[in-house]
Amino acid sequence: MGFTDLLSDSGLTVLNSWLTTRSYIVGFSPSQADVAVFKALSTAPEAAKYPHAARWYKHIVSYDGDIATLPGDAAKPHTVYGPEVVAATLNPVKAPAAEEEDDDDVDLFGSDDEEEDAEAVRVREERLAEYRKKKEAKPKVAAKSVVILDVKPWDDETDMAALEAAVRGIEKDGLVWGTSKLVPVGFGIKKLQINLVIEDEKISLSDLEEEIQEFEDYVQSTDIASMNKL
Repeated sequence: MGFTDLLSDSGLTVLNSWLTTRSYIVGFSPSQADVAVFKALSTAPEAAKYPHAARWYKHIVSYDGDIATLPGDAAKPHTVYGPEVVAATLNPVKAPAAEEEDDDDVDLFGSDDEEEDAEAVRVREERLAEYRKKKEAKPKVAAKSVVILDVKPWDDETDMAALEAAVRGIEKDGLVWGTSKLVPVGFGIKKLQINLVIEDEKISLSDLEEEIQEFEDYVQSTDIASMNKL
């Protein structure tokens, strides 16, 4: 059992037909069986001619460096999958010639029964929905940035302790204030330079600066001195 000659149109047609009602080569999740067939292809199937094979190929490509971690024994050839033909060959050019079969005995496109096709589509969509749900349930690492913010007072008479207290009084989900220091800028004036860590999806720096500048009794302006991704 398996696929042969995946470099030819006929072989790709068989693969496309096989994937019409399946998300993977075997089972309900990607495995080394998919890796074996994937490696047997010289290039991505043409989407216009082989839409189901192209969809499957694009999905397997998305695993990129994780392809070796898929379940199954990568050291053994995968032969127990595919249509009822000879064993799958990972080097189709060297494959022995198969006995010619009567075209009337080969059903490349599956059953024409509409009820069966509808049921197959329903099952496939349910499996895809289950896979997406599992993938979305995986915890995502929040993107964060480390920022150094300069807060400039009006003059040398501004109460810098009160200014910093006002700034630190801003509390938001995804915002953590860090260390700070007063940096001379000239004429006896010192600016507040404060470190903060933000979650990029939750905190807008422009909105945060606007909120700080609303402390008009203390703040003349703000600037982002530096910003680095964690």
